[in-house]
Amino acid sequence: MQLEQAIAALRFSPLVPLWLLGLLGGLCVLALIPAFWRRARGATLRAVGFAVLLLWLSGPLLVRENRKPLPDIGLLVVDRSASMQIGERARLAEAARAGLAEQAEKFPGLELRTLLVPEGGNTGTNLFAAIDHALADIPRTRFAGTILITDGQVHDAPSADPAGADPAGKSLANTPLNVLIPAAGEETDRRLRVIEAPSYGLVGKSVALRAIVEDLGPRAGGQNTGRSARLTIRRDGEAVRSQSVPVGSEQTLEIPITRAGPTVIELSAETLAGEISPLNNRAVIEINGVRDRLRVLLISGEPHSGERTWRRLLKADPAVDLVHFTILRPPEKDDQTPLNELALIAFPVRELFLDKLDSFDLIVLDRFQNRGLLPTPYLGYIADHVRDGGALLLAVGPEFTGAASLAATPLGTVLPARPAPGRSVINGEFRPRVTELGARHPVTQGLVGANAPLGAPASAPEWGSWYRRIEPAGVLGDVLMSAPDASPDGAPLLVTARYGRGRAALLLSDQIWLWSRGHAGGGPQAELLRRVAHWLMQEPQLEENALTARVADASLQIERRTTDPIAPDAVMVTDPDGNRASVTLQAAGPGRAAAQLTASLPGVWRVSDGVRTAYAAAGAANPPELADLRATANRLTPLARASGGGVHWLATSNSGAAPVIPELRRTEPGRVASGSAWIGLAARHDHIVTGIAGLALLPAWLALPVMLGLLLGAWRREGA
Repeated sequence: MQLEQAIAALRFSPLVPLWLLGLLGGLCVLALIPAFWRRARGATLRAVGFAVLLLWLSGPLLVRENRKPLPDIGLLVVDRSASMQIGERARLAEAARAGLAEQAEKFPGLELRTLLVPEGGNTGTNLFAAIDHALADIPRTRFAGTILITDGQVHDAPSADPAGADPAGKSLANTPLNVLIPAAGEETDRRLRVIEAPSYGLVGKSVALRAIVEDLGPRAGGQNTGRSARLTIRRDGEAVRSQSVPVGSEQTLEIPITRAGPTVIELSAETLAGEISPLNNRAVIEINGVRDRLRVLLISGEPHSGERTWRRLLKADPAVDLVHFTILRPPEKDDQTPLNELALIAFPVRELFLDKLDSFDLIVLDRFQNRGLLPTPYLGYIADHVRDGGALLLAVGPEFTGAASLAATPLGTVLPARPAPGRSVINGEFRPRVTELGARHPVTQGLVGANAPLGAPASAPEWGSWYRRIEPAGVLGDVLMSAPDASPDGAPLLVTARYGRGRAALLLSDQIWLWSRGHAGGGPQAELLRRVAHWLMQEPQLEENALTARVADASLQIERRTTDPIAPDAVMVTDPDGNRASVTLQAAGPGRAAAQLTASLPGVWRVSDGVRTAYAAAGAANPPELADLRATANRLTPLARASGGGVHWLATSNSGAAPVIPELRRTEPGRVASGSAWIGLAARHDHIVTGIAGLALLPAWLALPVMLGLLLGAWRREGA
């Protein structure tokens, strides 16, 4: 910019000391008093002459500055939050930004800085915090004003000062604020809000959700409009029910929890005619199904060294209600024991195995044999209980091979194996091993000290030795652990199987208790039995063939577990808007494959491998941002008007049309900075001084003739 010259001030540089100047002034006054007292004709001219003399002696100077103007700085703030991606808002905003930047280049004394503001996390759209940050390196004397391009959903807007002195606090710094909204006018929106939702629910019971459907905007007619909306409830992608609910009225919804693990609940309200977007018409909640308390029935046969191990393991879990009976004396035994020395409580056969059988989540039979204590029909009831969804675990010893073996009863129909005929009890030291299948099964996968899985360098297990096992025949289930023998896969040791809706597991040795005593190094006895028990009770985390999906930190995390060594390496992902994409899974360990992709859309994500389907709940990445999707001027109009600016709508009623961009002008500070088709940025006239010069107002060559002329005029006047 060119330098400018301006008169900055009037200063005095006395030619004589001030005390002398004051003395001369006093003498002049004394000399004039008699003249004015006598009303002499030349008194006025003499007074003017004395004044010129005193003025000349005071040395008046005009200070002239050489100034270099500084450009004013304006802020063009563009909202880039999630709600600005709805409809044509992003297109209109970008066109307006480019148009204003082009207009600003035509003003040589203006620098227009563009500030792109993304989402502010769970705090919503924070445009004014971004403005305050940008003002840190802008001198306030050069700040020309702010132009906001936003849909009006700003969550940190300051309140307007009624007096208008400081309408927006430090954010606007007494400069105009103009707001450009990429819409044609106030919009209408319907939203679904979940007021309260539990994180956990008991399996077999219902949870209560509190939700409300609200209509917002000029055409909504208020929240309590008397109309209703259709609300659809889905659980894991399947519709539970659809019901009509009044708009603006809080509703309590009962949702049954049918299984353990995460359950994805989706609520969706029907679209309101004319609303801007149905994005916030739905809400997704993930509720973790948990069991109240696990009821376990433990029946121990004749006492043995491992009996206490089972009881100690099950009692250590506070979530387990354990019912334990030990059969100390078979019914046929007659040893002349006096009645007063026998137990007073009879074994409650009917109560346990008929009346309350369905209340047990797991039945454990530890070295139990059929010696007439349980009538044959009751053993059949246990088998039926397993087929109906129950869980059965047997740990067997030599009793499994005799005539009283449970394999020879109706319970044998739900056992994964039977004892081999002939020499079934094998005695001798061996170390249990995890089978190739077991390395992929979550029950035995990754157990500390196990032998190396398939594909890894061979290694022997570090577990302690056992000394007895049962040779099985007719194995029907999955062999997860084995004992070394002549066969390539070893002899089955831990076998699991499914029967109907239930499951059963068979441990073909009664010496797992040696691990709990640390014999020969011990082993993961507690962890193994815990996994077996939870797999039997169908805990989702231990499903051997499962597809899971969850959303965390805006990322969809997919995991597939399978015992099949050859499995498809791709899944089909469906986002909340119905778009489908194939995602390739990467190996993440034996029997495990995983993938991860961005999940920015809120709602229910569906993942399928062709056999299984998983659902994941993606809550709104920015709940305040998506709570109200309308373009509105209600929040910013008072603020803009109090600052001298205004609000302008960029869109027209024609979809796809070019935006209506207001003309950019320069205004004087304190003046109105907005009109029907224009917006203004203040001209602050800031500058720096590059030089100073002084100009004498009464130089000697001018002062002397003037004084002499006045004195001569006064003398002639008095002599006339």
